[in-house]
Amino acid sequence: MTTTTPAPIPAPTTNGRVIALAHYAGRALLEGVLARHGATFHQSVTIRTLVVAGESMDRDELVAEVDGYLKIGEPVVRGVVEELTAAKLLEGDPAQASRLRLTDAGRKLHDTTGAETAEISARLYAGIPAEDLAVAGRVLELITERANAELAGA
Repeated sequence: MTTTTPAPIPAPTTNGRVIALAHYAGRALLEGVLARHGATFHQSVTIRTLVVAGESMDRDELVAEVDGYLKIGEPVVRGVVEELTAAKLLEGDPAQASRLRLTDAGRKLHDTTGAETAEISARLYAGIPAEDLAVAGRVLELITERANAELAGA
């Protein structure tokens, strides 16, 4: 009896489906962490935007930036900002009424969920060569730029 080795299955080509499946799998893991802490994905993105900006930002700038990331509409983002303010994770900056800043509770939420997701990320990216990650990063940035240009032209 002769046995044949099956032909190797080709690696998937990077396309919208592959990117979406990776995004949603990772997002599901993140949302599991966030849910344990009473937060949502949109809230997490909003808080992270403030952290990256130095923990204080003009309200309208924050709304525009988060909408630019999530593409959910400024009214929805304003609702997220109000949720975070009501939960005392964000507050108005007493030095400048148009600015918002993280509270200690908001910073703690970011730090706690960030530490938990960093552990998950370490497992997900383990063993992937740095050069492969660099190529993937460049490709995804280019796709994002092109998609944003298409949206701007729509």
